[in-house]
Amino acid sequence: METLYEELKQELENNNQKISTVFIGGGTPSSINYKDYEPIFKLLKGYITDTAEVTIEANPNSASSDWLRAMKDFGVNRVSFGVQSFDDKKLEFLGRSHNSKRAIKAIQEANCIGFNSINCDIIYACANDTKELIYQDLYMANELGVKHISSYSLTLEEGTKFWNMTDVDMEDEELSSFVIDTLQNLGFNQYEISNFAKNNQFESKHNLGYWEYKEYIGAGCGAVGRIGDTRYYKPKVLEEYLVNPFGIEIEKLTNEDIKIEKILLGLRSKVGFDINLLDDKFKQKAYELEKCDKIKIDNNRVFNKNYLLADEIALYLS
Repeated sequence: METLYEELKQELENNNQKISTVFIGGGTPSSINYKDYEPIFKLLKGYITDTAEVTIEANPNSASSDWLRAMKDFGVNRVSFGVQSFDDKKLEFLGRSHNSKRAIKAIQEANCIGFNSINCDIIYACANDTKELIYQDLYMANELGVKHISSYSLTLEEGTKFWNMTDVDMEDEELSSFVIDTLQNLGFNQYEISNFAKNNQFESKHNLGYWEYKEYIGAGCGAVGRIGDTRYYKPKVLEEYLVNPFGIEIEKLTNEDIKIEKILLGLRSKVGFDINLLDDKFKQKAYELEKCDKIKIDNNRVFNKNYLLADEIALYLS
């Protein structure tokens, strides 16, 4: 935390601009004693706007009421719980250290403390998942007063314990459509392929910043940032980070890289993209897609009508 403080201090001084959103995540922020956050928030205070969205991720098993209350006092106004499910068997299968009762209690405590912007992560498409089980997870989150849900299909990553296991995930486009329809029926609006909010007020402004291609600072072990056409990566190995938190790997983005990223991010979210990113040949393709009711073109911006087709449409237009 001391190293993070020094690194963040330099980052903020080098990019002397007002910060509109802060997101503390990656790993498990709630496993760090709340007292160790105090210097970080004091440092941030001089740089963030009065209306800044400040989000922190938390796991239900480590987010105690004292920790949540301290975060609220520090200025955090949005908390994101890695719930994944309210089904104990599914939680055990996923290797989560909390149970359903603890997840419910954590959300209730956050509500009581005064967090009115709460996100709940829900995973689906695991082995043995059923529509009924998924519905119960989404229904419970809604009953608890959660205003934002991030619903992800289980993805198998190399190097994780699930990588070599068989029958772990259950890829099913029908399940994805079921999740979207269920959340819409519960009053959540889809504004990105995996993100749903009760209304615009509860959308993640920080995530919208990525999709709108705004600049962002990355601080911490394994963090990523982008200023202009430069994307930079902080050391991923903790020991290396502690020795030199300022050692970065740089990726220079070409105009073509930026164009493709803006198109893909725009198609995955309600942000859309400027049609003038396309040359005449691909503009014609875009108009063809509009005739087929796959996209909408409004005021020179292209908007996707089915986020599940984002990758396919992006490939077709680039």
